[in-house]
Amino acid sequence: MRRGRQRKLRAGGLLPWTRLPYGYRTDPDRPRDPAGVRLEPAEAAVVAELFTRYLEENVSLLRLALGLSAQGTPTPRGHWRWNQATLRGILSNPTYTGQVYVGRTRSRPARVRRSATHPLGHPHSGHRLTPPEDWVPVATIPAVVSREQFDQVQGKLARNQAFARRHNTAHDYLLRALVSCGVCQLACMGRALSPTYRYYVCRGKANPVASCRDEKCHARFIPAGQLDALVWQDLCELLTHPESIAQAMARAQGGHWLPQALQARRENLRRGRVSLEQQLERLTEAYLSSVIPLPEYQRRRRELEQKAQALEVEAKQLEAEVDHQAELAGWVSSVEAFCARVRTGLAQATFEQKRQLVELLIDRVVVTDAEVEIRYVIPLSPESEHIRFCHLRKDYGSSCVSVSSGDMADTSGDRLSYRAYCWPAERDHDQPSKPD
Repeated sequence: MRRGRQRKLRAGGLLPWTRLPYGYRTDPDRPRDPAGVRLEPAEAAVVAELFTRYLEENVSLLRLALGLSAQGTPTPRGHWRWNQATLRGILSNPTYTGQVYVGRTRSRPARVRRSATHPLGHPHSGHRLTPPEDWVPVATIPAVVSREQFDQVQGKLARNQAFARRHNTAHDYLLRALVSCGVCQLACMGRALSPTYRYYVCRGKANPVASCRDEKCHARFIPAGQLDALVWQDLCELLTHPESIAQAMARAQGGHWLPQALQARRENLRRGRVSLEQQLERLTEAYLSSVIPLPEYQRRRRELEQKAQALEVEAKQLEAEVDHQAELAGWVSSVEAFCARVRTGLAQATFEQKRQLVELLIDRVVVTDAEVEIRYVIPLSPESEHIRFCHLRKDYGSSCVSVSSGDMADTSGDRLSYRAYCWPAERDHDQPSKPD
């Protein structure tokens, strides 16, 4: 079936679309036939206007989205609010030049988490663009823009992406790209109104087109200087006293096994197995002496064998717990060694060194009004000390459970996920006079 579909695509007898591009319609009776593709005049005019306007000076995707939303032009899915991602998808689609291609993208595993405020597990796969020489032309359809205009738009998209605001590092923010709003779960951006007034501002406070939300977030502005100092102080405290991590690790794993309790459980299992073996021997002797008939012997023997299997399963679980406790002890030693190496240079650390350490050890800082939740990730092996937590692919297979303050979230993979909560005694919640 796959080869037959590929032959039809290469022969130009089948469209690869699962959803029609904005501005096109197909024959309802033959939706996959390239010969039935036609332009929808109103939407095609919008597409042509987008390509023309984007090439004008000082016109960005955001300005285009704001203009379309203000005009009330429906989106491809019929909504009123246009998003920049939707416009980028339209402006980067070569279909509007009149040529339909297949093989423009390839599926790949997700490289980073889509949101640090979402639990781990079940990652969404991504797509990567393939080189244009690998595209396979399928069919020719009515064009909306010329190839030259399309190439000019691609060049401007690449330039604007390189100079996007998210790449601006004019001001130093220790927690850049690590702060999230606890009210709406959106990321916070740095905003400097003056050299002395710097804030982390929720993305949901922007206009609906930029925030992709219909309503603005009511969270307060977060003073950057105070939050940076609070988080760095708590990080230094954590590295100076790693025993709190070991205690959280033990609590999350259900506590330590005492040697006496471990030996007692092993002894109970041994006695249970010996007792079952003796019962089986007596049962066999009774059958051989014709005390019990064969059906009764078979029934009792099955019951004893089931009990013996249950004891074997319990013994394997006990040994697995013992191995896990040994592994846990190794993790504790590794964490303590890491903290000992790092805390020697905390007092003399430069901003670049602080930033590197924060990126390695902090997964997210969630601010909800006066509450600050710091989600730490502690390396459990020397190899993981050079990779950020969100880039560890095998951690996606683990499920992060909800834990209370100070407890560990998960220890599978190469990192220990650890949460801590801080409540500053006083913090300025006054928003700046300049509106957002």
